[in-house]
Amino acid sequence: MKSLGRHILVEFHGCNADILNDVPLIEHDMIEAATRSGATIISSVFHHFSPFGVSGVVVIQESHLAIHTWPEYRYAAVDLFTCGDSVNPWVSYESLKAAFQAEHGSAVEMNRGQPELLQKVDIDPSDHLGETKDGATEQLATPKYSRSVWFTDRDENIALSIRHKGDRVFQEKSPYQLVEIFDTFKYGKMLTVDKMVMCSEKDETAYHEMIIHVPMLVNPAVKNVLVIGGGDGGSVREILRHPQVESVTMVEIDEVVVRASKEFLPSLSSALSHPKLDLIIADGIEYLKQAADESFDLIVIDSSDPVGPAKGLFSASFYKDVYRVLTPNGVMSAQSESPRFNQDAFVALTHCLQDIFGPEDVHTYLAFIQTYPTGMWSFSYCTKGSIHPVESLDTDKSTQFAEAHQLQYYNAAIHQAAFCLPTFIKTMLQA
Repeated sequence: MKSLGRHILVEFHGCNADILNDVPLIEHDMIEAATRSGATIISSVFHHFSPFGVSGVVVIQESHLAIHTWPEYRYAAVDLFTCGDSVNPWVSYESLKAAFQAEHGSAVEMNRGQPELLQKVDIDPSDHLGETKDGATEQLATPKYSRSVWFTDRDENIALSIRHKGDRVFQEKSPYQLVEIFDTFKYGKMLTVDKMVMCSEKDETAYHEMIIHVPMLVNPAVKNVLVIGGGDGGSVREILRHPQVESVTMVEIDEVVVRASKEFLPSLSSALSHPKLDLIIADGIEYLKQAADESFDLIVIDSSDPVGPAKGLFSASFYKDVYRVLTPNGVMSAQSESPRFNQDAFVALTHCLQDIFGPEDVHTYLAFIQTYPTGMWSFSYCTKGSIHPVESLDTDKSTQFAEAHQLQYYNAAIHQAAFCLPTFIKTMLQA
């Protein structure tokens, strides 16, 4: 052998952009490439960077295969490093070129560790392991293969990474967005849309209990409810805990979200077949334009971030229709983004709502959701009839309700405290 290791620096151009943005698929392709080359796989670690790009490494007994992708350029940079002569890295090269559907690839091989420039010394493993040579041999045996695959939700300054089990539970690209469900180690199954976290089984209660019970427990006369979005079903589940509700209309644009949630997120979607629910697959913006004046007591805007099909849910024209459709004492609650992660959207939406409902009838409140970037998330309570979200609260009834339904996040004290905003948020909204 002419060197201790072979190092191939690879560039793949004209690849399939969707493949280069798909963590489980890239991990599979990298492991397949390593296996085909004759390598012994030790572990794999892969991250996705929202909205584009994957980084990862497959550690092999003979060294490693590493990658970073730029889907927006249809480009991938790959390192193939093997030690000894039992593995052929060029087999991995050809395997990955085909897997990524690259139009062309370029590579340069470097020999690492020239024997004539090195001096070999004798090392007794037992000197370092405190064992006999036989015992050292046992400890140096190939470890069990482990996977570490991560989903990352990020912007240019902040990122949240969540480890999952590697293989997607569900994936489908609808006419509107990419819908996926991952099985995470810490938070159970997690729904994502266009690589952004929507909810997880373990911490979704913080979001759904706060967007629903805050407006409903200060408005016990609510009978007719409209939900825009909310295809996972969590908001409907919480609404139907209130026995006075006569009807719920949910307008969700994407049938794929509903179908995926029904199949894989039963703890959220359990009420999507309830007889009081009218589930409509349609554009919520268009639905509101056609809705009759003063027809709903409560409107819940359970939307994703202001991109793609949800972008229109952050416009003044949309919220003017919301105001028109609310009954005289009606209330709206909406997720209004993170004051840290989506500061511009948070401030712009709050000011928009103040212009429509009046500054005195728009109240910001907070919840802490671990699987959302920064953990801090905001909601907007807007009232058409001046029902105050804290002063109108019956704490005894709220306490009884939370205990009766074994709520996991909401209680009367949390309800009141949620409207106590940190100084930096107050300053932000006054700017």
